[in-house]
Formats: sequence, structure tokens, C-alpha cells
Amino acid sequence: VCSSDLLNLNLSPSSIHSSAAPILTTLEAARRVHLPIKRLVLELTEGEIIEDHAQFVERINEYRGMGLKIAIDDFGAGYSGLNLLAEFQPDQVKLDRQLIQDIERWGPRQAIVRAICQVCYDLGIDVIAEGVETPAEYAWLRNQGIDLFQGYLFARPGFETLPDVVYPDPQP
Repeated sequence: VCSSDLLNLNLSPSSIHSSAAPILTTLEAARRVHLPIKRLVLELTEGEIIEDHAQFVERINEYRGMGLKIAIDDFGAGYSGLNLLAEFQPDQVKLDRQLIQDIERWGPRQAIVRAICQVCYDLGIDVIAEGVETPAEYAWLRNQGIDLFQGYLFARPGFETLPDVVYPDPQP
């Protein structure tokens, strides 16, 4: 399944612990509209402390067994990203905007993003750069081998519309 064919659903880690009902309801809705489960991605924010990692990983693996993909959103901005990578390997990691902003000018951010990318590539995890707003950010990230992007550089959000998408030249 191509990344552009996926539907990402944002959830907080605590919603995974509380009840399976939201996930089961989502799976039933997908079946009703004939949306293949393999196209659904549970996107979990890293901005919340996960109290019981073992139970969390167990629940995530149950959902994976149902055919769902898993992403860690806002990676690098939260509490447990590296621990989550060690305990289970998500299908996607979405780099937080704070790491991306002006990356072409910030050596420490560059080193961190290169290291995260290398770990993810070694583990078979797709890396998505979130919040890309300038051609210079895009070019630097492309030159690091990142192929998946989100941000205002490409399209602005819209309500009940599909926005026009811009594909910038990777060489500014």
C-alpha cells in the first residue's frame, strides 16, 4: 500500500489503554464503506506519558494483528519516542515540526534528524517530515533521503475540499 493511499487517524496513547471500543467502532465503519483495514494508520502522539509500556505494546500488537498500521506522531517532541522504538517498531515516524523548522541552518537538529532517520531506516520504519514550510527545509530533508512530507509548503488545510498541492523542486 502506497503512503498516499493510507488514512491516518490521530489518537492519544491513553485512548489505547482506556477501551478498545473506539478502535472497534472505527474498524466496523471501515468495513461498512469497504475501506480495507490495511489502509488505516493509528497515529499516536508522543506528547503524553505512557504509564504501562508493556500493556500499551500488547494493545498495539493486538491492533496490528487486526491489520492496522501504527505511526508515532510528533516524534522528538514528547516523552517516550526512543523507548517506543525499542519496544515496538511503528510503521511510520512523523518528525515533529520543531525539529524541522530551519533545519538547513541548525547543525544540532541536523545531527538529530540524521540519527533518527538512520535508526528508522535500520528498523524498516517510514520517516515523514511534518510541518515543512520552506523550500530550503524540503531540500535539506530530501537530500537526507526523506521521501514523505507534510506541511504548508505543499498544501494548506481546507474544509470540505481537496487543496491544490504544490510539488517543489528539491534543488532550491
